[in-house]
Amino acid sequence: MRHFLLAVVLIPCSLAHGTLPAPREDRLRLFNTHTLEHIDIVYRRDGVYDGQALAKLDRFLRDWRADEVRHYDPRLFDLLTDLGSRVNRPGAEIHIICGYRTPGSNRYLRSRSPAVAGNSLHMKAEAIDIRLPGVPTSRLRDTALALRRGGVGYYPGADFVHVDTGRVRRW
Repeated sequence: MRHFLLAVVLIPCSLAHGTLPAPREDRLRLFNTHTLEHIDIVYRRDGVYDGQALAKLDRFLRDWRADEVRHYDPRLFDLLTDLGSRVNRPGAEIHIICGYRTPGSNRYLRSRSPAVAGNSLHMKAEAIDIRLPGVPTSRLRDTALALRRGGVGYYPGADFVHVDTGRVRRW
């Protein structure tokens, strides 16, 4: 006795009619509170980072005191995108309090505040300080902690949250 295998292939309607599904785009809308610059950029399509977009984000997050740029860890951009989605504000404009810092800027800020770490991940372009208008920073902190993707610092007096791609920790 012979057995036959019948295979059924399901084709999505969009493919059957000759159209492809829209690519998944990851977009960030940012406002730099020091330079007053805005950026609205798609930095990743279908899971592939866009090198030109990343360079624009690096420039946007530069140390504005020294006008120096450092390449950012793109996982931080993914974290920002996911944070916005998790607090039901996908695509909302995130306010940037601090991005990249040169060692000189970090020393200057450390001399003015004991809250600034001597070996801050801001100097490696692996950290960012943010707020999201309309979302309490306590909620942003709790959401970032739940993601467990790095360090989370909470500064309620200054109304911002620090997130980074370092080891998971909190302060």
